[in-house]
Amino acid sequence: MSVVALRYAHAFASVAASTRIDTNAAQQQLRDFSGTLADSRDLREVLMNPSIAVEQKHKILDAVAARIGMFPQVRNFIAVIMDHQRLAELDEILAEYHAVADEQSGLAEAEIISAHELNDEDRVTLEAQVAKLAGGRVRATYRQDATLLGGAVVRIGSTVYDGSIRAQLQQLKQKLVNA
Repeated sequence: MSVVALRYAHAFASVAASTRIDTNAAQQQLRDFSGTLADSRDLREVLMNPSIAVEQKHKILDAVAARIGMFPQVRNFIAVIMDHQRLAELDEILAEYHAVADEQSGLAEAEIISAHELNDEDRVTLEAQVAKLAGGRVRATYRQDATLLGGAVVRIGSTVYDGSIRAQLQQLKQKLVNA
């Protein structure tokens, strides 16, 4: 990710924290705007065209913001991005903001890979254990990999916890080879 995207993300995170807006709602509003921009070629052409007056672009942005129901801070953030001709980098900025907001709220991303599909009870139990490992709340995504044979592999950031049967068998094999 670029340094510019990170700067915009930190700037908006600072504004969001100082004004105490609901970061989940703000993230949704930003995603809604990004989706609207991606889906409308006409909107992109107008908002990204340097020959169109800033005032006209702001009027169009205000109309979109009213439809989406944006917080004033979100609308102003998009206006700054637009005014600095960074709308092409909007998705990158939003990805960085998402990561910054998660970090500030103590939320960690966790990827859980299991051999078989987990039921709701198993997911709740596993997520509680993963939250302890992460030292806070987690947002878990799940995948399946039948080669694990059983157990699970959990990835939090760059740390991998391998509790799979496959890993245990590999460790046992290594012990037997070394003995």
